[in-house]
Amino acid sequence: MSIHPTSIIASSVKLGANVSVGPYCVIDGNVTIGEGSRLVSHVTIAGHTTIGKNCQIFPFASLGHAPQDLKYKGESSTLSIGDNCVIREYVTMNPGTEGGAMATKVGNNCLFMVSSHVAHDCIVGDHVILANNATLAGHVEVGDHAIIGGLAAIHQFVRIGKHAIIGGMSGVEHDVIPFGSVMGERANLAGLNLVGMKRRGFERDAIHALRGAFKLVFEDETGTLAERAEKAKSLYGNISEVMEVLTFMSAKGSRSLCVPKAGSSIESTQAA
Repeated sequence: MSIHPTSIIASSVKLGANVSVGPYCVIDGNVTIGEGSRLVSHVTIAGHTTIGKNCQIFPFASLGHAPQDLKYKGESSTLSIGDNCVIREYVTMNPGTEGGAMATKVGNNCLFMVSSHVAHDCIVGDHVILANNATLAGHVEVGDHAIIGGLAAIHQFVRIGKHAIIGGMSGVEHDVIPFGSVMGERANLAGLNLVGMKRRGFERDAIHALRGAFKLVFEDETGTLAERAEKAKSLYGNISEVMEVLTFMSAKGSRSLCVPKAGSSIESTQAA
């Protein structure tokens, strides 16, 4: 264990083996940091915060301090961060609130670039990337392998599905389907994250099925959205990736679905 003499660490803090704490860090409260994690310098951690193994936390990150929620009254809520996460300069993450699940959770192998923000009661999956200045409002859920572009803002209670990609400078007010690609000042569904799927080795059959289901559900003008989703299930229900999208849609969160702009098509939108 390596602790710089200028850092201040409360007696309540638990540090795992081979943790490195650089200059001018302040760690207070019921904080646990897993083995092999490294705080470069000037990091502040507070509250009921748990950080996993082999994380790297860069200068001026602020983790576990009181949420930016006027309803927060000091309840003993938590922030948990998984293993192998990289948290760059000026990142902020807040614990949960009584109005949510009392917990903010971040998965494994995530990258949070400069000045990104994870608000109270968010649930972030594994292998998620938040680019510079990307922000999650309270109660947002982000699925595994999702990418949030720079300066994007995600509205409270929005769900971002697995493998989705959010274009830079987008304002996302509605739920984004798994594998979806969205963009725009008030974001619309622009197609599928085809590039991401190919990079991650998805089978060609799965990609073709998703394209067919996408066209049927979001571009066909016959029937209701629910009826078109049922038709897609009957045609592509044997493809797990398609079922993941349809299950996400049927879950119906508190926000409505992000849909394509009128007149657009999967062929004309290559934002993925």
